[in-house]
Amino acid sequence: MRILKRLDIFILKNFFTLFLGTFVISLFVVMMQFLWKYVDDLVGKGLGIDVIAKFFFYAAETLVPMALPLAILLAALISFGNLGERLELLAIKAAGISLWRTLRPLALLMVLLTGWSYYFQDVVAPEAQHKLMQLLFSMRQKSPELDIPEGVFYDGVEGMNLFVQKKNKDTGMLYGVIIYNFRDGVNNAHIILSDSARLETSADKQHLLLSMFSGEQFENMNSNAMQTKEVPYRRESFVRKHFIIDFNQNFEMSDADFSNSARTKDIAQLRVGIDSIAGIIDSTSRAFSLDMQRGTLYIPNTNRAVADDAAMGIVQEKPKPSTAPRDVDIDTLFAHLTPSQQVSAMMRAQNKTVLASIDMQYRSDVIESYDKDLRLHRIQIWQKITLALACIVFFFIGAPLGAIIRKGGLGMPVVVAVIIFIFYYIVNSLGYNLAYGGTIPPWLGMWFSTAVLAPIGAFFTIKSNNDSVVFNMDAYTQFFRRLWGIRTKRHIVRKEVIINDPQYAEMAVMLQQIADDARDYRNTHNLRRFPHYYKVFFRVERDERIERLSQKLEYCVDSLSNSKDRHVLRELNAFPVLDPHAHTAPFHNKYWNMAAGILLPVGIILVFRMARFRNRLRRDLRQIVTTGEKISEMCKKLS
Repeated sequence: MRILKRLDIFILKNFFTLFLGTFVISLFVVMMQFLWKYVDDLVGKGLGIDVIAKFFFYAAETLVPMALPLAILLAALISFGNLGERLELLAIKAAGISLWRTLRPLALLMVLLTGWSYYFQDVVAPEAQHKLMQLLFSMRQKSPELDIPEGVFYDGVEGMNLFVQKKNKDTGMLYGVIIYNFRDGVNNAHIILSDSARLETSADKQHLLLSMFSGEQFENMNSNAMQTKEVPYRRESFVRKHFIIDFNQNFEMSDADFSNSARTKDIAQLRVGIDSIAGIIDSTSRAFSLDMQRGTLYIPNTNRAVADDAAMGIVQEKPKPSTAPRDVDIDTLFAHLTPSQQVSAMMRAQNKTVLASIDMQYRSDVIESYDKDLRLHRIQIWQKITLALACIVFFFIGAPLGAIIRKGGLGMPVVVAVIIFIFYYIVNSLGYNLAYGGTIPPWLGMWFSTAVLAPIGAFFTIKSNNDSVVFNMDAYTQFFRRLWGIRTKRHIVRKEVIINDPQYAEMAVMLQQIADDARDYRNTHNLRRFPHYYKVFFRVERDERIERLSQKLEYCVDSLSNSKDRHVLRELNAFPVLDPHAHTAPFHNKYWNMAAGILLPVGIILVFRMARFRNRLRRDLRQIVTTGEKISEMCKKLS
């Protein structure tokens, strides 16, 4: 017996071909989202093609684990949607092959992709993340490319502001140039005005060559004279003037080390980092705790305190051995001080309190930073696992959902895939933020999205395997119509071909009996009375009289619908459609009724609903009596 049968090969070929295309599309989508985040670091830097290529390559490597689940979801939706739309899935089920058997080869493929995703995140992605962080840091350190706009001040050159009224892009000439040079300090600014200028970059990309024509230069001669009313300055007129400005435009790769970042570590390194950070937190917390117990959070400099007191005119005598009791009244001692000594003592106490508070806040921030780093390390461990398992979860959502929808192509499947992935992204981001903030444990935050989506995948898989109608709008419409008690009206018209004519004599007798039963029920049952709460939920009883009355009424209506008399057909439409269970217990299962009765808010709502339906039944019975007697007389005349 062959391991792979023709059906397995057909399913694998149909899926894998689509998977390659959807993976490229998904990777492109997540890379565009990533690019918008760092677009400011790329634009205006004059980066070469090789640098841009490295940026996209490293970014693609880090985003592959995120694009893989989306690609699997989209490929599963499209492939099984195509199978359902071409009735191939129906033929497979008609041959006695269940959906579980159809999914088996793809399920094995998903296990392999899950293992590959985990390996990729643990081996390839950390190194790519490290190189990407180095590249981004180097790009941020690079000076921007010089492209001076018109009509606004440009501060791309360090220490200078340039204003250009107009520029010629063909010749490179600048017209109406104003330059504020702050390189010698703000108080010693140079202001240069010129009719025209030319700005060029040197061959080594290290300097800017500025040639200015027909202008003036104003220079402050005394940097300290800005506070006076008259400021001496020097004015210089020139026909041609040249400046050399330091401006490094070459891109150099930074050697910054990001190996301590949690995103650049594999599982083994993350565990080592967790142990190291936990040890640092324990030792630091223990040291801080001992300092708090000893009251040595802030130890002031005694010599400096004495010097401060001497400067304020306070002379401290050398302390003498005290023979006073240990219980000292601070208020009494404070009252014996002079006013200046009291102010000095209060200021020193306030300063000590502020310094102690700052010291405690600093130590708290140190512990919190270590805690965040520790949580981030634990988050990265669980994220590698849950992001790999998302491949299996998304497959068991997409494949059954595609079989249910039965729509292929890039229309409906793409819309459904985007909605599901956005929901996953929101749930996953929520769990990540809660875990990183310390609100919930890291493992719970990272498993949160899987715990939400896995039951959805199981639900769709079971429904699709049982051929349940999940997206049948008529079923949902009927459910809500029953929930709100909205009934369909009868629409009986004359038939073109009638095989059996109704037995009018028999129908006259039966309709009279129905009218009598309806009248008797109204007289013996007070339908205006509010339902008894205990009997409704804890003594469930069926209303068999209304059930029999409804069956007889439908039999008469069905028989008389073959009548050729238009008056009879018109009166038949006046019969209401009875719901024999609406005015009784809400559920057929007694345990559901008991649960609804115990939950008081739900039970009260259901009781009011039953009271409304009882009042409607009272009106329906009155209509049945009137219409039944009228049609009975018509049948007697036609018999």
